[in-house]
Amino acid sequence: MGTERESMLQLAAEAFQSKNFDLAADIYECQLAGLGDPGSRQELMVKRADALAFGGKFTEAFDVYRQASEIERLRPAHLAYLIEYLSSSIRRQDGGDSQSSAPRRGEEAGAAVAAACPAVDATGCGYADFSCRICLSFLFEPVTLPCGHCFCKKCLERERKEKERPVMCKECSSRVADVQSYRVNVVLGSLLAKWFPTLHQAGRLRREGNGLYIEKKMEAALDKYNQAILIAPMDHILFSNRSQIHSSLKHYEKALRDAEMACRLKPHWSKGHVRKAQALVSLGRTEEALREYLVCLSIEPDCRLAKTEAHKLLSHLLAPVTDQVPEHISDYSNILSSRAHIKNCIGAPFQTLSPSLLSSESSPTSTPPAPERPEGSEVKGQGKSEVRRPDHCFLLKRKRRSTEEEAEEGGRERSDDHKRSRCEPAAAIDSLSSAVCDVLDPTDLECSLCMRLFYEPVTTPCGHTFCLQCLERCLDHNPKCPLCKEELSEYLVQRQYSKTVLMENLISKYLSSELMERQKIHQEEMAELSNLNKNVPIFVCTMAFPTVPCPLHIFEPCYRLMIRRCMETGTNCFGMCLGDDLKGFADYGCLLEIRDVKFFSDGRSVVDTIGKRRFKVIQHRERDGYNTADIEYLEDVKVEGVAERELHSLHDAVYDQALVWVNSLKSEQKERIEGHFGPMPEKDCELQACPNGPSWCWWLLAVLPLEGRAQLPFLALTSLKDRLSGIRKVLLFMTHSRHR
Repeated sequence: MGTERESMLQLAAEAFQSKNFDLAADIYECQLAGLGDPGSRQELMVKRADALAFGGKFTEAFDVYRQASEIERLRPAHLAYLIEYLSSSIRRQDGGDSQSSAPRRGEEAGAAVAAACPAVDATGCGYADFSCRICLSFLFEPVTLPCGHCFCKKCLERERKEKERPVMCKECSSRVADVQSYRVNVVLGSLLAKWFPTLHQAGRLRREGNGLYIEKKMEAALDKYNQAILIAPMDHILFSNRSQIHSSLKHYEKALRDAEMACRLKPHWSKGHVRKAQALVSLGRTEEALREYLVCLSIEPDCRLAKTEAHKLLSHLLAPVTDQVPEHISDYSNILSSRAHIKNCIGAPFQTLSPSLLSSESSPTSTPPAPERPEGSEVKGQGKSEVRRPDHCFLLKRKRRSTEEEAEEGGRERSDDHKRSRCEPAAAIDSLSSAVCDVLDPTDLECSLCMRLFYEPVTTPCGHTFCLQCLERCLDHNPKCPLCKEELSEYLVQRQYSKTVLMENLISKYLSSELMERQKIHQEEMAELSNLNKNVPIFVCTMAFPTVPCPLHIFEPCYRLMIRRCMETGTNCFGMCLGDDLKGFADYGCLLEIRDVKFFSDGRSVVDTIGKRRFKVIQHRERDGYNTADIEYLEDVKVEGVAERELHSLHDAVYDQALVWVNSLKSEQKERIEGHFGPMPEKDCELQACPNGPSWCWWLLAVLPLEGRAQLPFLALTSLKDRLSGIRKVLLFMTHSRHR
């Protein structure tokens, strides 16, 4: 019997996950019949209520929740799906989705809502150039993350503290393990302070007010925020934080007014709805507070504070009313006054309940009313959305203002707001552009290393910004910041040189002509570096041969730069030549192609290359500390007829001779050679198909115990017959030497 019951419960769980909510509810109802244990009965009742809610039968669902609460007060775990259903209902109404959906957890749902909300700056206008995506306000003390996106320093610290996990970038979702190690972007911070002194001053006052608040100096903190709001009257964060101060001073009405203003200025900012809910709870308006927490969760599903408080409020509201004074929720003392009235509403026929929770009255996308309103006036409704079915209504009745005068007044406000919302952003953008252009000095956006306009600007963890190539060249010589000398070894090994997005956008938008000139210079430099006939970079080190691997250990700064340039230009090629005491390097060499590079924390690297083509040096040069050369490529001269047949005979004989020599090596020697160069290549079917001749010849020359000076003439030969003859002589010499 127990096994059958478990299988039915498993079936119900699977039906719930596959969105067959009616089947899940029916199975749970059948399993409830005859079940006597109160704890198990409550669990099944909650599961059945969850299935009914997600199936759209909220009237029945709420009745079952209420019955379950009569057995024992519902815990947060019991209400998780109810909270999710209510918040997702607000979210679906926001997106126009009328269908029921399976429970969604995590950040995906919040991202869908946030994507619909354009970032708005601290002045209430519709531009996003200087806004933080976390607080949606003016970017104060900007910190640049490794991914290149900028956020307020305090916002990042708060994210780390509240989420108790690595901070995730709101722009690209990359994770940052140690946010505290990243400092304020010096260049960007200075620019914002210069361009927007008023908003920067408001940010400083806010920081001072926060310090006073931490020290419990509430009146002084309030004074700082009053000054800040006079300077930036459209900054939602200032109103939100002042609301918190008013709550601490027990000025709950003022706290609510400030929270409402924050919600008007930024309807999609979840923290504003949390502040409003906290003020409403303090005033005993529990139902409205619950709705604000749910609105917050519809915007940010993983907001722990909103979820916890919504659990508490729902658990309290669903608990049976008794003559005894019930347990308080958190520290709020005014909730109980309306409790009996709420219970009466719960017991009333469901059809009489208004859809306040799911209406668009304070939906995040509703048009915010004009911020100017009398100090003691009520919050006017923002319009009422059509409710498709009564089962999608909330459980509690809400007070509404219904006089014709108020309706007309609200209509006028919405009409005025709609007109303003269409014309103000465009004007604000023009105003911003002209304000920035008035104070913009191109020298503000110059790299301190090359003294030119930033090109591909990157910001170090210590907050200093440089051109990408300038920074890399400095790190080639010393793994420290060129300005503050802070150690950058870890930054160097990660090699995550992401461009600072905001800096690039500013240059592109306000210095477009200067940027085009800078790009032109860069393209000319890259075109010159990518020419594989003129000024080809030369690594002066060892002998290299076509088709033969040549691993290299790069540690000198000039060669670090050379390898990086080869990769940046896309050629991935450079020349390898032997050193020469008189000329600097030999007149013949081999072009190498980079196949892979592995970097180390101190800037060294191991480069895996393979030989491609032979060349002759026409002219020796030098560039940025390493050698370059004008070169011409070498090819074997092809023969025909009798000469070709003689060449084939010679080739086969020398190949067999080479095979005998290789097989005569000791097993340890042979394993070491094959581990480094690979096994000896097979004979080519067409001797003259490749301009370099058979690959086994070059492999053999690489493994033969010859000095570089003895190997170099083979590289210069353009006659395959002469090369084979030379190899035969060397093999004969090696054989005779061994017999002695």
